[in-house]
Amino acid sequence: MTHFTIAYGCVLVMAVLPIICAGLAKRVGFGKPRREGGYDNLDPRIWLGKQTGFAARANAAQANTFEALPFFFAAVIIAHQLGAIQLRLDILALIFVLLRVLYIMMYVAGIGSLRSLIWTVAFAVNVGILFLGFR
Repeated sequence: MTHFTIAYGCVLVMAVLPIICAGLAKRVGFGKPRREGGYDNLDPRIWLGKQTGFAARANAAQANTFEALPFFFAAVIIAHQLGAIQLRLDILALIFVLLRVLYIMMYVAGIGSLRSLIWTVAFAVNVGILFLGFR
């Protein structure tokens, strides 16, 4: 019987994280007219490309989080398909999501060295997820 696992729930959470990053990046421009540098919904990518500091880092975190999605999604699906032990898969998926949230926090805070370390550990966890079902 198939059911919605915690690991599948982590897939959903990961799909939402880039949207949260985008909101963080855009919030600096909300409430200001476009002519005064406020958020430009007619050309958001150009507007985001002109941002600096916190907004630029949140936008970069958004892009990197989108880049992490395919591997995580595939690893979770493959682990399920190969019959990985569900508890292990759920725990690793939760750890991955937690690490990615910490990664985003470090990115927007401008703490590069710790951010890179967290990225590396999260990547290793994702590799672990991928190989969980192999026997």
